[in-house]
Amino acid sequence: MDETISASQEQVILVGLITPEQNETKAKEYLAELSFLAETAGAYPVKKFFQRLDFPNAKTFVGQGKLNEIKEYIVENEMISMIIFDDELSSIQLRNIENQLEIKVLDRTNLILDIFAKRAQTAHARTQVELAQYQYLLPRLTRLWTHLERQRGGIGMRGPGETQIETDRRIILSKIALLKEELKHIDKQKATQRKNRGKLVRVALVGYTNVGKSTLMNLLSKSSVFAEDKLFATLDTTVRKVIIENLPFLLTDTVGFIRKLPHHLVESFKSTLDEVREADLLVHIVDISHPNFEEQYDIVTKTLLEINHIEKPTIVIFNKIDSFSYSPKASDDLSPLTLENFSLEDLQQTWMSKIHHDCLFISAKDKLNIEHLKEVLYKKVKEIHVTRFPYNDFLYQNDF
Repeated sequence: MDETISASQEQVILVGLITPEQNETKAKEYLAELSFLAETAGAYPVKKFFQRLDFPNAKTFVGQGKLNEIKEYIVENEMISMIIFDDELSSIQLRNIENQLEIKVLDRTNLILDIFAKRAQTAHARTQVELAQYQYLLPRLTRLWTHLERQRGGIGMRGPGETQIETDRRIILSKIALLKEELKHIDKQKATQRKNRGKLVRVALVGYTNVGKSTLMNLLSKSSVFAEDKLFATLDTTVRKVIIENLPFLLTDTVGFIRKLPHHLVESFKSTLDEVREADLLVHIVDISHPNFEEQYDIVTKTLLEINHIEKPTIVIFNKIDSFSYSPKASDDLSPLTLENFSLEDLQQTWMSKIHHDCLFISAKDKLNIEHLKEVLYKKVKEIHVTRFPYNDFLYQNDF
């Protein structure tokens, strides 16, 4: 056993497909993220399997030959206790794969739900996660109820069904209805809270998971929101009052987005998304050090349009320039440029600065260019503030 693997960590296999819609490069990128998700959940990925198919096998997701190959690997490595697929599996696929491999089978959605169950701290977040879990379980009752009598603990098994096996679909539907009613009540409370905040300008931090939203929240609000280098480090929406110079506004830290975001979570986290819908200004944070930050930017932008249906005033912040490396696309020199030999002024001249009309480059961790960010925030918030409190405009006449 690898010395880096703790006794409590489950050793897992990851499986992804290479398809006409998802080439080999993308498949590898997605499985790298799935590996990060597994590590966040407390697992230790030991092997990745890929298969090239036109579309997933309806019965076993991968072909029978690949499944046999995976089976042989599991037999040879008896410490492996789980296999995780990078797409959502049907109840038939789950049942067939588990019958053949005889180990625990998870898909991407179930893994994300498990992380959410682990991370949820408040009653509100726990209720949202529980609803999403039951909505995921409902169409898979046949498979799950067949195997729950030998259900083991660990990743993917937190929450519903952990202590009592429920075999009646009517009971599950009743639970879903009850949780929806509970969330309606909570949503009303949240809506009232938002109204009670008055007419202060609302600024929401949005972005892909693990881009540094909570770190920036702590920096601007001088608070101590939990921040960690893991996916979905925080689930609960946090709102803080921030004052820059003489201008107060409300700053909201929201749950991070991710590719292939389970629709169960989108529905369950409605009140969290309402914070985004009702924000006056969005601060879209992008991890410039991530090799696929362009795709992450596009995923968040697309999701925001789906949530809001309209474009809101937005500032795009490229964070983590302290970890930045950049290889120019049209250059004979393939050696990466780092912040040491690529200045902030140079960054502002790249194509990245043209991605949006309001772009900034910062490091929240090292507090680089934060004063410029505050100036831009002040200007944007002030533009909205004076439309609500025009009689206070004289306060800002000599500013900037």
